Amino acid sequence: MDGYLSRAPEARQAPSPGASFGTAPLPARALDPGMGLAVARRTVFRPADGEDFGRVAERVAAGNMALLGDAADPVEQARLRNAIATGALITSGRHLQHGDRDQPGRNMEVFTNCSTANASFTLFYLLLNGSGVGRAYDDELVVVDWGRAPRLLLRLDSTHADWPRTRADLHRFGAEFGLLPWGTRLDAFSEAQEAEIRAWIAREFTDEATGELPPGTIRHEIADSREGWGKAVELLESLAFEGAADRTLLLDFSAIRPRGAPIGGMQGRPASGPLSLVRAFVNLRHQVIEPARHRAPGDEALQPWEQALLVDHHLSVEVQVGGARRAARMATKSWRDPGILRFIRAKSEGGLWTANNSVMVDAEFWQGVRAARAGSAEPPHRHALAVFEEATRCAYINGEPGFINGDKLEDARTGDAWRKPVHEDGRDIRSARYRADLAVPLLTELARRAQTARFPVTTNPCGEITLHVTGGYCVIADFAPLFACPADLATVTPGLVPDDLAAEWDARVEDSVRLGVRFLMRANTMDALYAEEVRRTNRMGIGPTGLHEWAWMRWGLGFDDLLDEARSAPFWAMLDRLSAAAKEEGAAYAEELGLETPVTVTTVKPAGTTSKLFGLTEGAHLPARRQYLRWVQFKGTRDGTEGWATDSDPLLPDYEARGYPVRVLQSFPGMSVVGFPTLPLIQRLGIGERLVTAPDASPEDQYRWLALLERHWIGAERGNQVSYTLKVYTDRHDLEAFRTMLLEHQPRIRCCAILPSRPDQALGYEYLPEEEVPLERFAVLVEGIRDPALHEAIELAHLQCASGVCPI
Repeated sequence: MDGYLSRAPEARQAPSPGASFGTAPLPARALDPGMGLAVARRTVFRPADGEDFGRVAERVAAGNMALLGDAADPVEQARLRNAIATGALITSGRHLQHGDRDQPGRNMEVFTNCSTANASFTLFYLLLNGSGVGRAYDDELVVVDWGRAPRLLLRLDSTHADWPRTRADLHRFGAEFGLLPWGTRLDAFSEAQEAEIRAWIAREFTDEATGELPPGTIRHEIADSREGWGKAVELLESLAFEGAADRTLLLDFSAIRPRGAPIGGMQGRPASGPLSLVRAFVNLRHQVIEPARHRAPGDEALQPWEQALLVDHHLSVEVQVGGARRAARMATKSWRDPGILRFIRAKSEGGLWTANNSVMVDAEFWQGVRAARAGSAEPPHRHALAVFEEATRCAYINGEPGFINGDKLEDARTGDAWRKPVHEDGRDIRSARYRADLAVPLLTELARRAQTARFPVTTNPCGEITLHVTGGYCVIADFAPLFACPADLATVTPGLVPDDLAAEWDARVEDSVRLGVRFLMRANTMDALYAEEVRRTNRMGIGPTGLHEWAWMRWGLGFDDLLDEARSAPFWAMLDRLSAAAKEEGAAYAEELGLETPVTVTTVKPAGTTSKLFGLTEGAHLPARRQYLRWVQFKGTRDGTEGWATDSDPLLPDYEARGYPVRVLQSFPGMSVVGFPTLPLIQRLGIGERLVTAPDASPEDQYRWLALLERHWIGAERGNQVSYTLKVYTDRHDLEAFRTMLLEHQPRIRCCAILPSRPDQALGYEYLPEEEVPLERFAVLVEGIRDPALHEAIELAHLQCASGVCPI
């Protein structure tokens, strides 16, 4: 069937890995109280799980092994279940959320954290499936002029449940469509404002009963599914590519389920309803299509690349507003493009906040910057310097854009990306659920262009995965080597591990990696939109999380020790061993399944969800704080009284009743945040004064850490990247020091996000994801929360450790 990888599983001659975990069910690791449990309740647990991570592990292992059909090995399934249940192989939030015995019948998009797209309709469809999406906006990779799109008419049947009828409905509609002044309350909603909104609705929506449609109008009823929403954008985008400005397209939204109805496949989370999608097309019509029609060919503004950036922004806003899905994006553009300075300013001046923006650079760029700073007047050198100075000026304010060394990314380094064939039959976008048809000519032209593009690969939103610009996936997973320890960590003395326990621990870590590689490769056999590219690359990314806790407990090493390669030689040797094991297992298992050897295997992902479940430091990152409030967004707001609106997440009143701090947000309408007192696990493990947090470490030391991880874990071949955000404090480094630091260190690694920051109180944001709290106030907050599990995890002894007086 289209969209599936062919496979011919055979009996493995050598025994499958994982023997160190055994087949008898091991006890599940307890989630971190407070934050960990909140994340699990929000993104992992189903009612049948009974808030038992062991049950999660059972269904995830069963679903993944079911991809092999009758060839599934029950022994490997039992071992896999134990690796997941103990936390040694946490996989990823996508797998923990969606994995079950029905996995063979589902689409791969739901299980992929990372993807790329070269068209707006594929980007939108992937976002709707929860995948983070990267897109290159290089001039040579954008071919649609949205000014050539047809005249767009929008229809919603007036009998639809979401049609605004009452005064309250109109108030809500006006607020959500930006037609009312910010913060207008229902009791202040005037008759004149109500009349203006009714007039706006009459103007923007088509009512066939009161007017005839132009001859030849294309009518399209949008189906009530992710595929239906994607197909509507494909139709419009394909017509724009074809050149249909003299035609009319009517999109009918009436078949879309009403707001709040459960979404199948998303654990019953509430649908956003048709009006959210209507708003996206209203914005495309007014913010992109009509202005593009009237631009002169030579205008710097609204070139096709910028049109695409705007279209993708307006579509992704609606995915975020849906409340049930994320909308993570990466936007990149070549430093050579004439419009690069406009791209650099797109976030700070254009308000395009839905993507992480990065400039794609190479060795020639860095050489040009240095030459121009040394006095060269050569135009390419002066252009490189202008790009560098403008990018760093903006980045020094808000952290964007970043720099990605495109020539260091694996598929560009090896040349594999340019060898991707061009298909003219649409097979590049074809699965059992979605098949591109109208857009085949567009996709073919983009594939041709990619074969000669300067940068044929880009990255996912967090930067850790290399993917082809025409579209690709990467399934990713975390292993937590700390939790592979077969003994109770409370009985282990950091750095003084008996030889027999150390050997068993190390074997379990390696088994976690090997089981994880096989787990990901099976996921690569699922029905997929990009099945052709998955077949070609068999790409994956497995990486460690909780590195600092592992280094401390296994070898007694703190961050400063890890930068001393002689002192920390056993740690780096173990990472070398694990990297080799991952790639060896990837090649062997691919041969067993009749698949291509994976082009990439190793990565370090941000590991936000998985690490928070157990209180670990995230991926390669240092602990952010010693003790802090971790603020987490939930859908919901007040009902005008002290109560919560009926469509609010039921966890909000529950957490509020137990004493957790709760805030209703103004900058994110309809959302609130709950603050979870967090004492990082590494503090509870007794590291005391040897703890180094991200604000403590110098940027130079963090760059060295990244370089070591690239060398020993990512490796010279078949590796992706390390996702890392390095904070540079502007009260310690001025702009020129920031530029000097970047010019010295950024060219030596594949990628690294730099986030200039200031002390929390000086940032001016409504809230920060992590809010540092003085130890005395932290203790008061914990005392005021009625949650026994939280008190058990954060007890007096742990707080004494946080102050540097550790009794452990």
